[in-house]
Amino acid sequence: MKFGKEFASQMVPEWQAAYMDYACLKILLKQIQHWKQKTTQPDTPPRLPRALTLYRAFSGLIQRQNQRLSSFNGEDTENQPILGNFCTGRKGSGKYETTFLMAAEEGGECEQQFFRRLDNELNKVDKFYKSKVKEVMEEAQTLSKQMKALIAFRIKVDKVAAKFDHIHPSPRMVGMNVFNGEAQSNDSIEDNEKHISLEIEEENSKHMMSSDIASLNILNHVKLNEAIQTHFPTIKQTELNFSKENLKRIEKQQAFIEFYHKLRLLKKYSFMNILAFSKIMKKYDKISSRRASRNYMRIVDNSYLGSSDEVTKLMERVEATFIKHFSNSNHGKGMNKLRLKTKKERHRISFCTGLFVGCTAALILALILIIHARNILDKQGKAQYMENMFPLYSLFAFIVLHMILYAANIFFWRQYRINYTFIFGFKQGTELGYREVLLLSFGLAALALASVISNLDMEMDPKTGDYKALTELLPLILVTLALVILIFPFNILYRSSRLFFLTTLFHCICAPLYKVKFQDFFLADQLTSQVQALRSLQFYICYYGWGDYKHRQNTCKMNDAFNTFYFVVAVVPYWSRLLQCLRRLHEEKDPMQAYNGLKTAYSLNAGTGRRIVAWICLAIAAIYGTYWDLVVDWGLLQRRSKNRWLRDKLLVPYKGVYFGAMVRGKACIKYIAEICMDQTVLNFKVSLHRETLAAIVAGLEIVRRGIWNFFRLKNEHLNNVGKFRAFKSVPLPFNYEDDEDREV
Repeated sequence: MKFGKEFASQMVPEWQAAYMDYACLKILLKQIQHWKQKTTQPDTPPRLPRALTLYRAFSGLIQRQNQRLSSFNGEDTENQPILGNFCTGRKGSGKYETTFLMAAEEGGECEQQFFRRLDNELNKVDKFYKSKVKEVMEEAQTLSKQMKALIAFRIKVDKVAAKFDHIHPSPRMVGMNVFNGEAQSNDSIEDNEKHISLEIEEENSKHMMSSDIASLNILNHVKLNEAIQTHFPTIKQTELNFSKENLKRIEKQQAFIEFYHKLRLLKKYSFMNILAFSKIMKKYDKISSRRASRNYMRIVDNSYLGSSDEVTKLMERVEATFIKHFSNSNHGKGMNKLRLKTKKERHRISFCTGLFVGCTAALILALILIIHARNILDKQGKAQYMENMFPLYSLFAFIVLHMILYAANIFFWRQYRINYTFIFGFKQGTELGYREVLLLSFGLAALALASVISNLDMEMDPKTGDYKALTELLPLILVTLALVILIFPFNILYRSSRLFFLTTLFHCICAPLYKVKFQDFFLADQLTSQVQALRSLQFYICYYGWGDYKHRQNTCKMNDAFNTFYFVVAVVPYWSRLLQCLRRLHEEKDPMQAYNGLKTAYSLNAGTGRRIVAWICLAIAAIYGTYWDLVVDWGLLQRRSKNRWLRDKLLVPYKGVYFGAMVRGKACIKYIAEICMDQTVLNFKVSLHRETLAAIVAGLEIVRRGIWNFFRLKNEHLNNVGKFRAFKSVPLPFNYEDDEDREV
């Protein structure tokens, strides 16, 4: 792989604009190379044939090496093409400037432009790195205070006497000031422990007690976040409760791991940019036949980017602290927690996915042939089958279609380097890729199609006047199996992803009790596109709970309770979304959340109103929702943009994709779906069967949601890129009274 591609693949997506622009510098080098080739003398002496060069005299390896070393070690300043210096600005902000000493030569203007751009890139990278190092040093101070409070909290919980801790210093008490430059290596800590244990007996007992009280006095100035002590996270603070349960919750905080992750990315950022400067200068030397790389790399090495070692030292302190205090001095266990887990692509996933795809295609073909061979469409029981069995199996079609579109979204998110793992808050190394999602979706599709073929019976048994009870129970067995797998507690079948989904779903149901995160309102939006699937689940309860499956009868719609819940089920996703908007409006004081809640309210009224009210609400929701999705969610329709009606920065290079998504994703799908979704409200008459039309419209809405998902995450990613936000905010367990910042 060429370095340019490797450099792009190793970038932190949210920091991409802060990296050295390697591609632009390569373009400038190509211009220099083109100029050099233009001005090269054509009458250069030809090379000797290979046969003659084999017989040249050999002068020895040592002599040639000494000559080369002398030419590089000698400081021949007269032949140096560049001269670098550091200029201090008016406000104290300095920048690097390189003077090209051979600008008077032919083509020197191109080389001078190259060094001017190279200096700009160095200043940009150096400034960004310096600002990020300053941020992590401030966060290190905050985490240091958290560690002091944690150690004091442990003492109170364990009820360990302060005098005993001084006589026998425990591992938990060592290294309290790890981020303040007072951290020591593991060997020195062990030596100090022995030294302290020998000398502490000679100290005054009063001095020991005063020192102990000073360390525990930290607890008088801190409070616990209520999220640590309760199951419903808020931003409030509460008094300290010295219980072992709270101690376990505090020790499970991910602040140290996220902080270490940031340090690793900063170190990698420094290394990759220095390597990029080295590579581009080597290319320059090769093209221009000059020796400027050594001088310029000396400038890079002396810059803050190349000379600062704060990040490396801080990483060592974090490792020592985490291993000592959170891993019981187990180095391997501690480093396994700190290091990111890289997900391995397994061939068996691809094989099984291909197997299920083939099974699905074969079963679809078999279903078509059976329907044609038996002439099922003309049989008497067709209408009854469509009323009773079709809603049961359409549930799986909706789920499978949504999962396939989600897999396609993951594929394109990765293709365009959208950091969906960070946006959703997935645990590193446990997120599902598009192969795993396709495996699950086509596996479910194969099972559902096999069940359909087994249950494709239009006529009753003439002897018993009954349908086959076993085949009637197949849809219920399949739904039960899917639910059991979803809540299966053991560590198989992607347990972390299932737990993440169930937790997010619980947050949506319990809105507005939980603080709304991106994954919460994203899932709530998905549920608004699965109203027909939720109604199918309601039909499962009615059809099997009341025993209609035995005679394939549908008495559900004759029941007033069923008809009432038929509308309630459609309201629940929109109601949850509305409560989320109100919670965000209360916390963020952002008026945009009020407008978003208003859009949700109109969609809610469209599904619950009657006739004229429903038509009015649908029209308002169509106009308002289109504007909201295109401008707010997608970030499109920008008048003053470089790209006409689009954003300044586009991840997808083809503009037609955006305009096509606007037309197909919004106007042609969503509001046709909303108008036709509820025929009981609008009395929309068409020639298709009611259940068939409902399934088609629901499928179109799911497709529209799949298109929306890609652009919604693209917009969120570009917002993170604009703010260089590459790390999630982790709530800290303790709040100091004099601190204003509560999260790291």
